[in-house]
Amino acid sequence: MDNSSGVGVLDKAALVLGALEQGPTTLAGLVQSTGLARPTAHRLAVALEHHRLVGRDLQGRFVLGPRLVELAAAAGEDRLLATAGPILARLRDITGESAQLYRRQGDVRICVAAAERPSGLRDTIPVGAQLTMNAGSAAQVLLAWDDPDRIQAGLASASFSAVALNTVRRRGWAQSVGEREPGVASVSAPVRAPAGKVLAAVSVSGPIERLTRQPGRLHAPAVIAAAEHLSEVLRRAAVSQG
Repeated sequence: MDNSSGVGVLDKAALVLGALEQGPTTLAGLVQSTGLARPTAHRLAVALEHHRLVGRDLQGRFVLGPRLVELAAAAGEDRLLATAGPILARLRDITGESAQLYRRQGDVRICVAAAERPSGLRDTIPVGAQLTMNAGSAAQVLLAWDDPDRIQAGLASASFSAVALNTVRRRGWAQSVGEREPGVASVSAPVRAPAGKVLAAVSVSGPIERLTRQPGRLHAPAVIAAAEHLSEVLRRAAVSQG
């Protein structure tokens, strides 16, 4: 199948973005995966970075940029973000805690939607905030079903272990207590694409005083239900578009 549009520079830019869909990539990796000449790959990646379509992770590798999320949301085509608001608000109301939706981008996870607890002590994560992939229940969920090589690389600097990720995969949710931030606990569950790939993590977070040192006992069922609701929305959208 010919994927050429007839506009060479756009076709090459699409090759770069497609390569970055697989995760953080060095310039050498871009050259290998796209087949572009090194100067061409570098010129395109830097130009896309200027427009925030490409970004850099903490190691300087190229990653997909935040502008892509903004464009998808603005176009109304991102069913996940379009539906997340009411589902997170209901999760907040059920649990009494702040609720968030995270997506992974390179070596960080980004809060792409949130419903804050209206008053009292809370764990406030603003939309757009970048958090580590080394700690927290959402990081565990976003890493647990990843490719084995990426799991191994992620565990090298993580606060959690391979045993913990095995537990996450077995029971379908993760919890953390003081892992990302002292005094904060959280529970997270995966949102899946129709084909089963984990796209995002739904979380609730708050002070350990309320969530206790076993937050999953309190909130795992509600968090799982919210994540499954979002996954079902994506499945229905895929069927309707098919």
